Amino acid sequence: MNPAALLETAALMGLLVLAGGGYGGLYGAGRLWSRPALVRAGQACWLLAFAIALLIAVRTPLDVGWKLLILASALVYAVIPPATWRFLQRLHGDEESRP
Repeated sequence: MNPAALLETAALMGLLVLAGGGYGGLYGAGRLWSRPALVRAGQACWLLAFAIALLIAVRTPLDVGWKLLILASALVYAVIPPATWRFLQRLHGDEESRP
């Protein structure tokens, strides 16, 4: 990997993480404050994260195994915020039902 490819790959990986974090943050805020527009903005961040993962798979000189791991990670990003939200609802739902 040459220096230019290293910088491009690192930048794309950083953008992937930022987009994934944007998804989690916006999804959580949207659900917490009952703002569907924030949830949709979060979902748009996930789509951006997946597009960046595809770009990494196509443009970077990473080995196939790493590219598959990045694509799989981007797919798993889609599940984490809703699953975490459901877990928190179950966890704290018991507190609301107590006197």
